[in-house]
Amino acid sequence: MKLKTLMSELVKRNGSDLHLTGDSVPFFRVQGQILPVSSEIYVSKDLRNDLENILGIEKLKHFDKQKEIDCSYGLEGIARFRINIFIDRGKISCVMRALNTEIPSFAKIGLPDSVQQLLSRPRGLMLVTGPTGSGKTTTLASGIDWINTNFAHHILTIEDPIEFIYKNKNCLVRQREVGEDTMSFSNALRSALREDPDIILVGEMRDLETISLAITAAETGHLVLGTLHTASASQTIDRIIDVFPTSQQMQIRVQLSSSLIGVISQTLCKTIDNKRALAAEILVNNNAIANLIREAKASQVYSQIQIGGKFGMQTLEQCLSQLVIKNEITTDEAFYKCNRPNVLKGLIDEFDSGTSN
Repeated sequence: MKLKTLMSELVKRNGSDLHLTGDSVPFFRVQGQILPVSSEIYVSKDLRNDLENILGIEKLKHFDKQKEIDCSYGLEGIARFRINIFIDRGKISCVMRALNTEIPSFAKIGLPDSVQQLLSRPRGLMLVTGPTGSGKTTTLASGIDWINTNFAHHILTIEDPIEFIYKNKNCLVRQREVGEDTMSFSNALRSALREDPDIILVGEMRDLETISLAITAAETGHLVLGTLHTASASQTIDRIIDVFPTSQQMQIRVQLSSSLIGVISQTLCKTIDNKRALAAEILVNNNAIANLIREAKASQVYSQIQIGGKFGMQTLEQCLSQLVIKNEITTDEAFYKCNRPNVLKGLIDEFDSGTSN
């Protein structure tokens, strides 16, 4: 089958995504760049038939009704794929994200020990944020695998779709897929509170109800892990608060100030040797940050992260500057990925002046 051949070839080339549109040539994303695979056209009818063969007719019937669908598929011996099927100017199209079957360790990803300390907490809300394709799912998978190895807990994941498959090590791990095992994140999260979990992973906190239930779960003795599409810790706090009506925001600030334990806001950078390196801003909630959340002063959180190294915190700019200093990424790449160019410039200039003296 042509489709399986392309999926296998993507993995061989260490690509991340396969882009297909009917009556067009296939494209791979490799090391962040979109590249045509060949000049051979993938006929629309063949693409649909191949998708139906691997996913089943029911998935394609659902796609016909909704005009888009999220799902996953495991190509035996190769990799799992997260798949989104959609319509592009009347043509069936899809993007397939290749997922590592082997879950990487924190050390391999490049996350500091402070993240393990957050995951050791018995309760609270920990968020991993960043743009699409920034490695949020992989970071969470590493966290779940680390907990699975080092603790004896009941872990319940709610995902859309399931990407990594976890085997029971020291933990009992249950995985529920939205659309297959439950109707929605909020339904599954509401049900989870009656299923005796120690840890709940919410694949994406998309709406008010899911966010509200996640905060409640964190307050009632569960460690809750979730994701948001925000670029920084302060943006994450504002995004959560702003989801709620104005009349509820003061109450949510109080709840969030006590339930939030940490935020990892991450991005992936192109390295000098054409690989990928993780850069992350890490917030660890403490009394100072909790006060800022309660007092609606999220804009001042960045300053607390800057001086919070002893608590395991770091700004994105501090992380990027270290990657530049270690000669892992270029200065241009660091500026392209940063949120605060002036801060980054100051950190790099400070290092340069120190080495020249």
